[in-house]
Amino acid sequence: MHEIRFRPYTPQDVPAVCDFLAALNQTDHSHIHWNWARYEWMAFHPEFDRASEGAMGLWTRDGRVVAAALYDMYFGESFCGVLPAYQELFPQVLAYAWEALKDENGLGISLWDGNEGEIAAAKAAGFLPADQTETVLSLDLEKLPLRPLPAGYALREMDQVADFPALEWLFWQGFDHGDDRALFEREGRSEPRPRPHCSKALSLAAVTPAGEPVAFSGVWYLPGTDYAYVEPVCTVPAHRGKGLAGAVLTQGLSRAKAMGAQKAFVISELAFYRDLGFDLDRHFTFYWKKP
Repeated sequence: MHEIRFRPYTPQDVPAVCDFLAALNQTDHSHIHWNWARYEWMAFHPEFDRASEGAMGLWTRDGRVVAAALYDMYFGESFCGVLPAYQELFPQVLAYAWEALKDENGLGISLWDGNEGEIAAAKAAGFLPADQTETVLSLDLEKLPLRPLPAGYALREMDQVADFPALEWLFWQGFDHGDDRALFEREGRSEPRPRPHCSKALSLAAVTPAGEPVAFSGVWYLPGTDYAYVEPVCTVPAHRGKGLAGAVLTQGLSRAKAMGAQKAFVISELAFYRDLGFDLDRHFTFYWKKP
């Protein structure tokens, strides 16, 4: 008999966890708020708490991850996932997450409103629903509208290492940290952490005639899956209102469609995505357990 074994997470587990999350969303998308791309984006983010990552837990069978308890950037919010054939593990995974991944405020987990089994297990373990939610929007890529780049801008593929300084400066401005370059140099600079599955062909920017990237869209696609994931999208404030983000995003999604994606998902409630044809796919509610 092949036993299910528990072990702590290590940085070398990135491919195995990506495979697990891809398998978790293979037959249905009830855990699409935590897919392989969101995990990889988080695991290599400059703000990710790498010092504590060994607290995350993996359950394996024959070397394959069948369940996981992961945290999102920092302790205090966790994802607990179990492959469909191993659902009996969910209470155990949840109990481990509570013991290992909570912070001074307790622990929150996000569950799809239609997942009655996991909701019941969470309530039985003392987790209560909160006002905090996540909305996942989806787009059928057969209905993808292509938005053209405005005159004077060009499309450019961005390399996550070679173009890292330009991307960081774009993100700093695009996510509204201001345009003080000196402040960015003091507080915003970090070292690149290459993401194994990040595709340069799907990391697109709109650039000015001077070559400055001013809008960006990251699209993620893993061969063998049927969906693309959007993360992140932003535009420098001085260049907003021109349709740049819509242009680079639809170009990226068109490329993902050509690779095999049938749908695209994004965690957002922004009207920007609705205007591109995204619609409600699933609503997730956070359940919290306090110390």
